[in-house]
Amino acid sequence: MFYKAKDPVAPMPSETAAKVAAPKRPSRATAPSIISADLIVTGTLVSNGDIQIDGIVEGDVRSVGLVIGEKAEIHGEILAEDVTVRGRVIGRIRARKVQLSATSHVEGDILHEAFAVEAGAFFEGNCRHSDNPLGEESRTLPMHAAQNTSQPEPQRAGMTGLAPIAQPAE
Repeated sequence: MFYKAKDPVAPMPSETAAKVAAPKRPSRATAPSIISADLIVTGTLVSNGDIQIDGIVEGDVRSVGLVIGEKAEIHGEILAEDVTVRGRVIGRIRARKVQLSATSHVEGDILHEAFAVEAGAFFEGNCRHSDNPLGEESRTLPMHAAQNTSQPEPQRAGMTGLAPIAQPAE
């Protein structure tokens, strides 16, 4: 069972040599990093593993897997392999796989490889398929910069137009 060589160059038994020679692959079976409900984070979060957010993040999040809880809020850009949104996101999402649950509220653009939306989810923004969403920089302008102010915005059926906000006199 145990083998201790007296000679430092003595060969190891073949069973032990096979175990030592095999490289360890990183395991995704580790527990995720958790931002609990009573925590507010200001700044960028970066992880080589999974993150579960139940609190508030005011900044960008970059991880392999990301789960955003029902009471959670993220105000910033998300970059991840796999994103499940159950809470609120204000900002752009770039991920290979994005799932918006029924309780989700997303305001921002989504660049994705696979995209699923449950009934009841709120999504306001643009979504676009990409074969490489994590490597591709967004080529679209922010929504306010892309609007053409010379032509009125078309009205959708059942929607009423809003008057422009009056600017204070200088």
